[in-house]
Amino acid sequence: MRRERVAALDVARGVAILGTLGTNIWIFTDPRGAAGFLALPDPGTPAGFAETLLRFASNGKFLALLSLLFGIGLELQYRAALRRGNRWPGWYLWRSALLLVEGLLHYVLVFEFDVLMYYAVVSVLVAYLVGRSDRVVRSWMAAQAAVHLAIVGALTAVLLSPGVSVSGGEPGPGTGSWAGQVRHRLTEAAMFRAEAIFVLPLSTVLFLAGSRLWRAGVLEDSERGRRIQRRLIAWGLGGGLPLNLLTSFAGPGWFLVDRYVAAPLVAFGLLGLVPWLVHRMRGRPGPVRRGLTTVGTTALSAYVVQNVLASVLCYGWGLGLARTFAGARPWWVIAVYIGLSALLMALATLWLRRFSRGPLELAWHWAYRAPQRRNTALTRTQRR
Repeated sequence: MRRERVAALDVARGVAILGTLGTNIWIFTDPRGAAGFLALPDPGTPAGFAETLLRFASNGKFLALLSLLFGIGLELQYRAALRRGNRWPGWYLWRSALLLVEGLLHYVLVFEFDVLMYYAVVSVLVAYLVGRSDRVVRSWMAAQAAVHLAIVGALTAVLLSPGVSVSGGEPGPGTGSWAGQVRHRLTEAAMFRAEAIFVLPLSTVLFLAGSRLWRAGVLEDSERGRRIQRRLIAWGLGGGLPLNLLTSFAGPGWFLVDRYVAAPLVAFGLLGLVPWLVHRMRGRPGPVRRGLTTVGTTALSAYVVQNVLASVLCYGWGLGLARTFAGARPWWVIAVYIGLSALLMALATLWLRRFSRGPLELAWHWAYRAPQRRNTALTRTQRR
């Protein structure tokens, strides 16, 4: 059962990583960059309707799924520390520091909507909560959810107020040179990092939910696992999906509810659906499942590489496809997404034939172990 759990977790990570690309691809492929992404298409036209529907398919829900899976990963680290008799959070805080540095570099050099920095901050808080009682965890989840809903509700009320218009604003770092993009991210960091007011409380809820769902057996191929999977599918997809579809077509005033409330509900359904499907796929995995598994195994590398490749393809300092095919939206966006997803799955599969971890995962593991090896060496010297 342990092997199957890991397989389901890797597939779910692969789905989440390629799903985040499905969200971010609309930023990369718009000549105005982030400004164009925020200027929602008009669903009254055929092209606008198709783009709205495609955005609905990915916007927010896979990032929320990734947050749930990060919480599961944190739970696994916690349990591993307990088995080894190690102090917790102990060295896990060093992991969070490395993630913060990785996220900072990714934000400055690659992509203005990096989530790794947020995850690093939230992981420190959750590391101190994961071992507490269910009552304490539920209290924190309820408090953070209340804060999150209050913020989204207040800002949505402002967006829906008479006389308030929602537009994409001026072109952002999607245009210009690479150095200009880096400079823009540095000078406008307050604007680009403002998403923290939504992501931090929401991620706290999702991290803790992922931890508790793992304990409940959400990835198990067992009766209790199937029971919770069915419940998540019913509530997340049966209830969350119609709400998400409604808010996607409700207009720009409902953008925050769509991305930060409805989409996370769907993510719970996806967390139930993926293992439910994986455990029913008997026999040799097909190319899609193998690709998703390898992407999930190299999740950190795949997340960064997909953003680098999309930048090279779409931005002006690269091939400039965003401007070249601006009149072919949303159809060419589908093609570039499918092509990048297939390329990522192929690259991850080829890499794992020679290495046990992704390239960034290998560097991460070395950096994580380096101070521990040094500490062990000093301890042995002192004992002598």
